Amino acid sequence: MKLYLFRHGATRGNREHRYVGRTDEGILASEKERLKQKGRLFPLPDGLFASPSRRCLETAQALYPSLFPPKGNIILEPDLREMDFGEFEYKNYQELDGNPAYQKYLDSGGTTGFPGGEEPEEFRRRCREGFCRCVRTAQEHQWETVVFAVHGGTIMSIMEGFAEPPGGYFEYQVQNGCGYLTELTEYGREAPEPEAAGVLFSPEEMISIKLTIEEEIR
Repeated sequence: MKLYLFRHGATRGNREHRYVGRTDEGILASEKERLKQKGRLFPLPDGLFASPSRRCLETAQALYPSLFPPKGNIILEPDLREMDFGEFEYKNYQELDGNPAYQKYLDSGGTTGFPGGEEPEEFRRRCREGFCRCVRTAQEHQWETVVFAVHGGTIMSIMEGFAEPPGGYFEYQVQNGCGYLTELTEYGREAPEPEAAGVLFSPEEMISIKLTIEEEIR
């Protein structure tokens, strides 16, 4: 199975270097046209999974307009949404300069949580569990080509958890409208070690997934 992971197109908040999490803003008009041209380079997928955020849905429609209106092969997965940045939401580094909580976050290398928001580890786990549900659904439908229209943090969480060769969370940062083409090279409903790399334990089942990177989409 081929999996395309796309980060949504740029929004005004992205252009202003803001922390855009729960804010539900659309992508810029110029991005819609750019993504429309870009989508012609890729095959039409059998199925598409998206965060329910407006910016992800607009990205999916710009890339694959023939899939809209949806006909059952577009599935929204709430757990693929971006991190809740709490008190930092829709602020940029200039507005947060001098904020002790923000300085603590910077000093930690981005490992501490956001005041009033999500803890990084919980966010990553959420994204991976949502991704696993999507992969199970794609397998059940026997889809061969699958697209994910999601967020930067979501992609980083998925790739850190399942990509081959393995890498750290921040190593998988991509620009707006970019992402990865991967191949699902391992999928199993049982695994001996829940905490092992590429293995996720959820209340439903233990699942092992490996994604081999074929191309970084720029």
